[in-house]
Amino acid sequence: MADLSADTKAAAQAPQRKIRIGDLLVSNGVITEAQLMSALAEQKKTGQKLGYTLVDMGVIDEMRLLEFLSQQLQIQFVDVVNLRVDCQVVRLLPETVARRYRMAVLENREHEVLLGMADPTDLFAYDEASRLLKKRVRQAVVREADLLRMLGRWYQDQEDLSELAGELHQELAEGDVDLQQMLTASGAEDAPVVRLLQKLFDDAVQHNASDIHIEPEERLLRIRQRVDGILHERVMNEVRIAPALVQRLKLLANLDISEKRLPQDGRFQIKVKNHQVDVRLSTMPVAYGEAVVMRLLDQTSGILSFEELGVPDEMRDRLRQVIRRPHGMLLVTGPTGSGKTTTLYAGLNELNKPQHKIITVEDPVEYRLPRVNQVQVHEQIGLSFARVLRTALRQDPDVILVGEMRDLETAQIGLRAAITGHFVLSTLHTNSAIGTISRLIDMGAPGYLIATALEAVLAQRLVRRLCRHCAVTHVPDEHEAAWLARQQQDDSLELRFKQGGGCDRCNHTGYRGRVGVYELLEMRGDLLVALRNQDIDGFAAAAKADPRFKPIATAALEMASAGQTSLAEVMRVSGDADH
Repeated sequence: MADLSADTKAAAQAPQRKIRIGDLLVSNGVITEAQLMSALAEQKKTGQKLGYTLVDMGVIDEMRLLEFLSQQLQIQFVDVVNLRVDCQVVRLLPETVARRYRMAVLENREHEVLLGMADPTDLFAYDEASRLLKKRVRQAVVREADLLRMLGRWYQDQEDLSELAGELHQELAEGDVDLQQMLTASGAEDAPVVRLLQKLFDDAVQHNASDIHIEPEERLLRIRQRVDGILHERVMNEVRIAPALVQRLKLLANLDISEKRLPQDGRFQIKVKNHQVDVRLSTMPVAYGEAVVMRLLDQTSGILSFEELGVPDEMRDRLRQVIRRPHGMLLVTGPTGSGKTTTLYAGLNELNKPQHKIITVEDPVEYRLPRVNQVQVHEQIGLSFARVLRTALRQDPDVILVGEMRDLETAQIGLRAAITGHFVLSTLHTNSAIGTISRLIDMGAPGYLIATALEAVLAQRLVRRLCRHCAVTHVPDEHEAAWLARQQQDDSLELRFKQGGGCDRCNHTGYRGRVGVYELLEMRGDLLVALRNQDIDGFAAAAKADPRFKPIATAALEMASAGQTSLAEVMRVSGDADH
């Protein structure tokens, strides 16, 4: 935790008398006597503190007021947004007291505490804090709005995962609990296992997590959340709670709770904080029980557009021209978790008009769309991609979406559909647009068929956005400078970078949210000649010579230079690209 005492040596002791902030402001020429009288009249109506009455009336800016108080009272100003605070330290004051007096403990030392206060002139608040903390109180002034928002976060984990896990562990340890009865009882919403799962989902939605991992080990239980593509871990010692969690989740997904030796897949929907979340559940037997991964799909946010996905303007226009063609194929490629399906749905949403018959073949169906015939693949009963696709072609479609080109049969049916009057959208797991062609040819698709059917390939990655509240200038280190020297072709181009310093708004990661980075390769000219000859090297050379083709590494570097992401993110997503 930051050493805040170094910021100032003039720490204020307990206020000796009631400070009249209005008189101070007038005597120092910050406001006029008339403005003070007007504010006092307004204060009688609202009952609000005088300082914030002045702010609400527009007489003085809040930051100017806080700076004035800091100078006059000789106490420091603390920006709690950029401060990493130990929640256990904050909880030295009860939440009701903290909210009532607009204050919070920011630092706890052996003989004193640092107390952040929205109104450091409030003697009653100061006395109450001194009485409860039983230590010397050193004051700091903070913004009220930031403090209230932070109080919500600092105290929300009062009944955190560890406490709920301990309660569930205690219940299971009693030995006479019928777990099955506990999980299915009418009062199950009060059971610790249910409240623990509710807490898990609440935290995941609050942090915009895409996945939750539950991983039992011999002496501990790991619960991890993937936020902006990066896993964040929480370790619990109550390993005995793992079977209860897994069984409850299986019940929600209508899976066989007696089967623990085989993997199972299911799904269910829950409502969390006004968010309708579709949960895809996967279980897998491991050495110490069953591991669970849940993919969270927030249906409330809806389907994003190309603009919201971050597709550049020029590329967006070209992409729209491609998908509006009467026949052909668009492939969206990238590694797992790169947002391929989201991009396909953005395109599908633009094509979803009354005059278009659209059929999708997916595993699983992730988003529900009106007017679209969506088919869920079930390999166990023989309902494969290829079988559904053959049937779909007899349903008179204009547009077909195939969730993934998984094998040669599916690829060939999709390619042939694209040359017989249908527009086909699909995905493929490759690292680059250029690598897509070699992948199709390796699968066994003939080059002439690919050249006839394929209109364009869109390769993509997701990079984390820099938090705009804590981004600072970054000078590349030796390793980064060497990487840049290999990437940069124009030595005269001056690149400037930023990196996230970490603040509470981004959970001290330096990043907040993700945005796509893309490369679009349209099939034309020399590319088609190389395709028909199945000349992979010639195809790669023709692609690199195409003036409209910009590799992912170059596009990501431009985003970093514009301050949207960091150089470290550029290097991460460029490391697996075939350039």
